[in-house]
Amino acid sequence: MPNVHFKSQRRKYTRRYARWFGNSGNAAPTLSSYAINNYASWEEKIEAWQNPILNNPELPDWYKSALFNELYYISDGGTIWVDACEDQPTCNGEVITENLKPAHAKLIKEYGRFAYLEGHEYRMYNTYDVHFYASFALAMLWPKLELCIQHDFGMFVEHADEEVFKELNTGKATQRKLLGSVPHDIGDPEEEPWLSINSYYLHDTSQWKDLNLKFVLLTYRDYYITQDMDFLREMWPRLKIVMETSKLHDTDGDGLIDNSGFPDQTYDAWTVTGASAYCGGLWLAALSIMCEVSRILGYNHEHDVYKSLLERGKESYETKLWNGKYYNYDSSGKYYSNSVMADQTAGHWILRACNFVSPSNPVFPVDNIKSALKTIFELNVMGINNGTFGAMNGVRPSGKIDPSSLQAEEVWTGVTYALSASMIQEV
Repeated sequence: MPNVHFKSQRRKYTRRYARWFGNSGNAAPTLSSYAINNYASWEEKIEAWQNPILNNPELPDWYKSALFNELYYISDGGTIWVDACEDQPTCNGEVITENLKPAHAKLIKEYGRFAYLEGHEYRMYNTYDVHFYASFALAMLWPKLELCIQHDFGMFVEHADEEVFKELNTGKATQRKLLGSVPHDIGDPEEEPWLSINSYYLHDTSQWKDLNLKFVLLTYRDYYITQDMDFLREMWPRLKIVMETSKLHDTDGDGLIDNSGFPDQTYDAWTVTGASAYCGGLWLAALSIMCEVSRILGYNHEHDVYKSLLERGKESYETKLWNGKYYNYDSSGKYYSNSVMADQTAGHWILRACNFVSPSNPVFPVDNIKSALKTIFELNVMGINNGTFGAMNGVRPSGKIDPSSLQAEEVWTGVTYALSASMIQEV
């Protein structure tokens, strides 16, 4: 099936392999012959890539499995890799994907478009809040595909869709996509991905507090890995836009964004109010990245503005959330506000992964991070079924599971891997 379309059939695509094997539908013999003639070379290259890890006796089996076996989802996640189609008309509200900036257009022309589902039961492509965790596989192994995805989301920041949907959670009529916000996803295969974006209807994700910040962090992470200055320059205006949008969530002017009393982040059934360890940490990490990007690109005024905001936010974060052992879930004062969240150090994790933790002036005091990770390990990991489940999302200081939300009672694979990576980083 070299020629494909989504349900709405608004656009037609060819799979990327059709560049070499044609799209007339009779390429199976050629494809098979190519595979038979080259499989030995492929196996040799795979073994050369994996053997240094597999043959290292100091690495545990679970670590080797996590590095290699979990990559299956890159190709098995409802994945589609297509060549951009020829210019075709769009309907009202759809993204005009042909109006690309130069670096974006060059990438798409060479590498096409890539998308994978959040899950086979969560039918949305490139769901960004969880791509945040999974995207290291693409960034490190197929960085051009990751840049294609990131460029697409940058384009979507400058797009609005005035279509109105009814939120499943509240019944409220809500605009599908607001200008200046990062979309939750690039679309549902039942509609038209890349054109009709934001196919998530439980909440208004334009009000989520994490998506814009994750966009900033992944942009810098991708630049750090690729050193692609054209990419960074094209992203800079979008980074400023999303940070200005996020600044509006600082409701008390203390330099720290506030959650709005509903599940306004990736934990979409777990209410969070006021300053929070998760979103507040992502905000501070994003501010520090904005300081660095403005320095790299020579925008001194912007650097000073972000730096000032960062310093105020850091003080508020420590004052409102640090309790001497870990960062409280939020500042609401409710019975669950001092729960231990497994994902509370996500902002520090991504900074450390980019080698961006200053020994002299870190965003988060490293001793605090180590104390928080120790607490999480004792309560969220080892305290649950002797450490055989992974990291429970939310645990009370007593060691009991946080009953405030079903999602607090869950173990999320991506979060557990990110937490494990953060622990390894701090050894």
